[in-house]
Amino acid sequence: MRLELSSASDRLSLDGFETDGVGFQALAGATGLGLPPLSVQWLEGAGDGAAYRGRRVLPRDIDVPLDIVGRNRAHLSELVTRLARVLADESALTLTYVDSAGARWSTPVAWIGGGEMDAGSGERDVQTVITLRAPTPYFLADSAQTVPIGGGTAAPFLSSMSSLPLAPSQAIGSIQLTNDGDVDAFPVFQVFGPGDNFKAIGPNGETLHYTGSITSTGSITVDMGTGIVRDGSGANVYRYLSTAPRFWSVPPGTSTISVSLLNTTAASRIVVSWRPRKWVVI
Repeated sequence: MRLELSSASDRLSLDGFETDGVGFQALAGATGLGLPPLSVQWLEGAGDGAAYRGRRVLPRDIDVPLDIVGRNRAHLSELVTRLARVLADESALTLTYVDSAGARWSTPVAWIGGGEMDAGSGERDVQTVITLRAPTPYFLADSAQTVPIGGGTAAPFLSSMSSLPLAPSQAIGSIQLTNDGDVDAFPVFQVFGPGDNFKAIGPNGETLHYTGSITSTGSITVDMGTGIVRDGSGANVYRYLSTAPRFWSVPPGTSTISVSLLNTTAASRIVVSWRPRKWVVI
């Protein structure tokens, strides 16, 4: 496992000393990469004990001990300047870890402290600890998992569904999604026309029904995580959802969902994607 710290303009690999003999090296003793902190709600009544009412996962603080090693004093100064500029980026600071399989998992962070250095401690290296706060406790997979259904460049509806209607202008059936993360993932559906009355039914029967029509050159995108529904031009088409829409998630492991689209042709297709999320970095 290795860590990276990046901004919009630069990326710092935190295993530079191990690979190149110079650069930034994350040291043993990093904290905040395990299970996140919780706020647990309890209801205390007149009787003994208390009743559990739920929990909320809190932001996490991450301390990263660093050894910064340059070729000489001037190069060390350049490396420290690079670190300072990356940490100063308040809009796009990201901490990424790369697991043993090469998969990348990232979380946005903000620099909230640390960074003290003893300028006279060495000619080639200096050690420090930087403290980062991740507003979301999850590490999100950089690569989405995707299942395409229908259309000329994807698996046809008929071979992708386990149960099918007889009408050729309909595509209805069940598919399996595998979430490789630790916690629920939120799928994103891209539906390409022609078609109408798109439905997506979650693992526990939650139904989201889009009642509008999609032209042969049009599309809609339904984001289950944000609750945003847009057409191909970016316009908000949330108004076409049926009453009390249910946005749902996919739990870890393999789940079965159902999708349907009416008045389809061979060009109609649906692409569902999701990005797994992890709590623990090991």
